[in-house]
Amino acid sequence: MRRSEDPLAWLASLEGVPSAFAAARDGIDVVLRDRGLRRTSPETTAESLLRGAHASAVLEGSTSSLAEVREGAGDAVAADAVRISTSLLGLAPTLSRSPLQALARLHTLAGAGSLGEGELGRPRDDAAAERLQGIARLLSSPSSVPALLLAAVVHADLATSAPFASHNGLVARAAERLVLVARGVDEKSLTVPEVAHLALRPAYESNLRAYRDGGPNGVHAWLLYAAEAYAAGAEASGLV
Repeated sequence: MRRSEDPLAWLASLEGVPSAFAAARDGIDVVLRDRGLRRTSPETTAESLLRGAHASAVLEGSTSSLAEVREGAGDAVAADAVRISTSLLGLAPTLSRSPLQALARLHTLAGAGSLGEGELGRPRDDAAAERLQGIARLLSSPSSVPALLLAAVVHADLATSAPFASHNGLVARAAERLVLVARGVDEKSLTVPEVAHLALRPAYESNLRAYRDGGPNGVHAWLLYAAEAYAAGAEASGLV
């Protein structure tokens, strides 16, 4: 693919973006390689997914503590987030093969406790369906941009376009993590980007608004924020 044909190529050329994502990837690699080499286990992955689910749920309005979620006593939003997390890694092959199906499955998992059968995994209208198709094309097309940048765009597109009837934030953050797994950045899902987003919540929410409403400058600001969040998510890993 020529660079001019890559719809995300212009993002990778924005000032400060290449270096920010390179630094974030270096930080992730250091944590996974140097600190995680002898400490990786299924339990470590499970803990990362649980902590991520809790943080994502809080961002979505949950008031449950991490201890309550760990004990299975969280509120409905936390239960929705945990339900996604328990099936997340198994969706990595589907994301690579059929991204639209993977996104629909994430929403089905999120909404299974509260939505009717006709709403699960389905876009809310024709415009939302078109937006989901666009996101799926980004995920299925060859691209020269870093996987971290792709994850950031997928996250922001889902969160700001809200293509499903509900649970869009949970789906967006789960999709972000899933891209990192499927694209080989963090195959065992040991980093915790959701914890970083929660710790940086004012910046997270304001930069999502900028992505939605601020044109190219807003997209630029979101990408610089996302690189910072990914570095923080690596440091929040249980490996550290």
